[in-house]
Amino acid sequence: MQVNIALLTVTDTRNIDTDKSGSILVEKIKEQNHKLIDRKLVKDEKESIKKILSDWIKKDNIDVIITTGGTGLTGRDITPEAIKDLTDKEIPGFGELFRQLSYDSIGTSAMQSRASAVLAGGKYIFALPGSSGGVIDAWDGILKHQLNINHKPCNFVELFPRLKEK
Repeated sequence: MQVNIALLTVTDTRNIDTDKSGSILVEKIKEQNHKLIDRKLVKDEKESIKKILSDWIKKDNIDVIITTGGTGLTGRDITPEAIKDLTDKEIPGFGELFRQLSYDSIGTSAMQSRASAVLAGGKYIFALPGSSGGVIDAWDGILKHQLNINHKPCNFVELFPRLKEK
């Protein structure tokens, strides 16, 4: 099953040509035969991030939103806070598993990442770090499998029809 994905890079310093992590994700999405519906870059500004995410949450043709960048500890890293304002449910296991995978790559520095996942308006939102290694770890270690309808014993895709239940 093809998953429709929107990709948001949160950055104060990159543009579409220098967005290495975003470009890696574009390729990973294509490799899995998913569809990239939209891709944007935005400054590390909470209201600007929320506006784009809110617009995407309302779109019926988007299943998943992936952000890259803004998940660190510095003052400008604001992505998790922007997402939290839109969140219906947290998916704590995503961040825990990401940090475990990241620990295998970068050791104790993994604790500096606030990578996370939530449900908002019936959509999955995955907040990934801005580093190329971080997005590779997240995609290859988690998202590639959970966005595959054939992954067993369960996956995120099979839950799409039930995400808006009340």
